[in-house]
Formats: sequence, C-alpha cells, structure tokens
Amino acid sequence: MDVQSCKEGDCGPLGVVLGERHALDLFRALADPSRGAILASLADARRPLRVSEIGTCCPQDLSVVSRHLAVLRDAGIVESERRGREVLYRMKTEGLVRYLRELADAFESCCPPEEEGEDHGAE
Repeated sequence: MDVQSCKEGDCGPLGVVLGERHALDLFRALADPSRGAILASLADARRPLRVSEIGTCCPQDLSVVSRHLAVLRDAGIVESERRGREVLYRMKTEGLVRYLRELADAFESCCPPEEEGEDHGAE
C-alpha cells in the first residue's frame, strides 16, 4: 500500500487499531499535561503511590488529582488497590505497551517511511 492511499484512510490494520474504543480513551487520557505528570510520577517511583504522594507532581487539589487518576484507570493505564483507607495507584504497563506496539506495527505496515529523495507532492 502506498503513502497516498494511507492518507486517504485506506490503511486496513491501522484503521482498526485507531478505531478501537480503547484507543480513543487512551489518547484522551494521555492528552492532558497533568495526567502526563501523574504518569511520570508513577513511573519514577517504581512502586504504588497514594494520591497524596502523586499530588506532589501537580499544583492541583488532591480531588483533581483523584479525577485524573480515575480517567487514567478507566483508560487502562493505571490500576488501583485499596489498602484499608488508602488507595494505591501504579502504572499498568503491560496493556499499554502491547497496544502501543500494535499501533506502531500498524503504522509501519501501512505507511512505511518515505525514502530520502522521494517527492510525492511535486509534479
């Protein structure tokens, strides 16, 4: 399949991967800078964190951090575990990594990088 047909939306596997409901939730969740900071905190800690620990990354109320964590959890990016009165959050990397690999493979099979010197727009 050539690059032009990919641009026209006939990408087969790419369209399937990007069209999944999970993909929409994932990209919405990752699009917010505060949620990115939350993920960075969880990744740097390499252990489950309480909301109060995660909240140090963002100049927001803990209730806002909790809402961001709920969005990330609903998108399958983090998971939570209740321990008594505390809720601990950790990154759920297995599914995220698998999806991102599938997405990269779909892009690569559909739209391989152009060779240097190719000019598809000039006539």
